[in-house]
Amino acid sequence: MQSSDTDAEDLRSLPDSQWFERIEEIGQESGYFEWLGASHAAFFVDAGPTLIVTFETVAGIRRSQPGQLPLGYHVAKGRGWSHLSLIAKSDTWYRDPRVFAYFDRLVDNAFFESFDQVVFYGAGMAGYAAAAYSVTAPGATVIAIQPQATLDPRIAGWDPRHIDMRRTSFTDRYGYAPDMTEGAGSVFVIFDPEQGLDAMHAALFARRYTTLLPCRNLGREIASALDTMRILPSIIAAAATGHFDERLFRIFYRARRNYRPYLRNLLARIDSDGRVPLAAILCRNVVARLGSKKFAARLAQLEHELEMTGQSLPPSRRP
Repeated sequence: MQSSDTDAEDLRSLPDSQWFERIEEIGQESGYFEWLGASHAAFFVDAGPTLIVTFETVAGIRRSQPGQLPLGYHVAKGRGWSHLSLIAKSDTWYRDPRVFAYFDRLVDNAFFESFDQVVFYGAGMAGYAAAAYSVTAPGATVIAIQPQATLDPRIAGWDPRHIDMRRTSFTDRYGYAPDMTEGAGSVFVIFDPEQGLDAMHAALFARRYTTLLPCRNLGREIASALDTMRILPSIIAAAATGHFDERLFRIFYRARRNYRPYLRNLLARIDSDGRVPLAAILCRNVVARLGSKKFAARLAQLEHELEMTGQSLPPSRRP
């Protein structure tokens, strides 16, 4: 076993308390680490005049990020940028007076004014928080993946997924996320329109300065999918340089052509529509490029179906 594998195994075996000690040590060396009550922490690395602000969870960082360090840390470190991560221990939507007070203090200290570029990023409940707290940094770019606009049942009572949060106030400070983005520069909301509840929340963010970026057939875990495609860090970095827009996103998003869960979702959608020739063309393309046995087996079935109806596939193009 290589040493990197051993290190990864050692990190996985750490209890959360010791993992936080490691994060705190890194923060104290390069910036600071601060507990914000029992459920949240702020981790800051002071480096350059560009700041990446991410909202992440302990589970998400420890499960999917290299070295079990925040996504924002990896985006910022190699580029000499600063990074602030708000880390939640559970699904809190960051609705905590200690978090409110922390951002109030950042505003009072003109913290964000010392940076040339600021990006707020989050996904799901963290996407909600990235949008809601972006109000503290006027002009910041916001990247929100599948964000909830609010969980206030008077507005989003149609969303049954987080009923346990309905007693939490979303009407006081930093409450309704779409309104909190009014002072932002550009806001980008990434979602799958096939996921009805996510699409409804995304619609509530529609503003003149907001770009909705639909990712059809990507599914329920968009941030994980984009990270697996290795384009999520590029999206955040491009936003930090002021170059991110819908055109660039579509260039990055071409990586889905090699992302098998997306291809399976796409095939399932085409199959459900009964479009046999198109399904066969998709399978042939995937087999030619990726050599998938499952797609090859499905292609054989589809070619048989076409043959039985007297049809045939058009000549193949180059992949």
